[in-house]
Amino acid sequence: MRSRPGRRRLNLRKTLFILPNLVTVTAIFCGFDSIRLSAAATSEDDLYKAALLIVFAMFFDMMDGRVARMTKTQSAFGVQIDSLADVISFGVAPAILVYSWTLKRFGVVGLLASFVFCACAAIRLARFNVLTMGEDGKPSVPSKYFLGLPTPGAAGILVSLVVANHAVGGAFGAGEYASFILAITVALAGLMVSNVEFRTFKDVRLNLHSAAFVGFAVLSSAVISTQLKPAFVLVWLLGFYVLLGLCESLWRLPTKLRAKAEAARVEDAQVSSATSLQAIQQGESQP
Repeated sequence: MRSRPGRRRLNLRKTLFILPNLVTVTAIFCGFDSIRLSAAATSEDDLYKAALLIVFAMFFDMMDGRVARMTKTQSAFGVQIDSLADVISFGVAPAILVYSWTLKRFGVVGLLASFVFCACAAIRLARFNVLTMGEDGKPSVPSKYFLGLPTPGAAGILVSLVVANHAVGGAFGAGEYASFILAITVALAGLMVSNVEFRTFKDVRLNLHSAAFVGFAVLSSAVISTQLKPAFVLVWLLGFYVLLGLCESLWRLPTKLRAKAEAARVEDAQVSSATSLQAIQQGESQP
């Protein structure tokens, strides 16, 4: 008995819908296994493997959206499960990784710093879902700026520090650098829930400015690689991304303040006009 063409197309649609979610679940597994390794770590090699698993989770996190767009299976469900995956892979996993690596030497303070990073990642993702969800329940068109540091970027900085530490033989996560790692963890947590805007690079076009930017990134990375070690290139690139967001936000701050002041003046004028009109109407209604 032959199957109907409509049913065959429906089954194909369901199969395509599974693909991006399967990629997201793979990212969840990478984050889960990273947590397992970090919690039971007995050496720098264990922490290095846990860090690499988060890097793999970042790769799958980039892939699931592309697969969804290629198969035209974007959905509100995909947005929600992607955010839940990010909480595990880029919130819980890096928090436990950095705690097992160096923050545990601070006792309760280190534990609180790790928790704050994890909590801020969850808050940032919840805010992202609210801001990107349209009135019809479907994801809206992405903006060219993220509000707050993206969780993969924050997690990537911590992971890159662990990878760089492994490259220099484990000296970076101990002694005098421990306080620096604590400060970096708390600062990244604050940036995730801040109102600082970070570029998505989804509107990048091939022009002189973008070519100069790419050239600077390549040349600076080459200098970092030759002067230090190749493992420090990721630390530099992610750190530069954070600095770029902070500088751009400060540059646009006067314009935003002027726009907010102008909007407040317009609102006051409208309220004043409405009050005057209401007073005139009341005066005309009196005998």
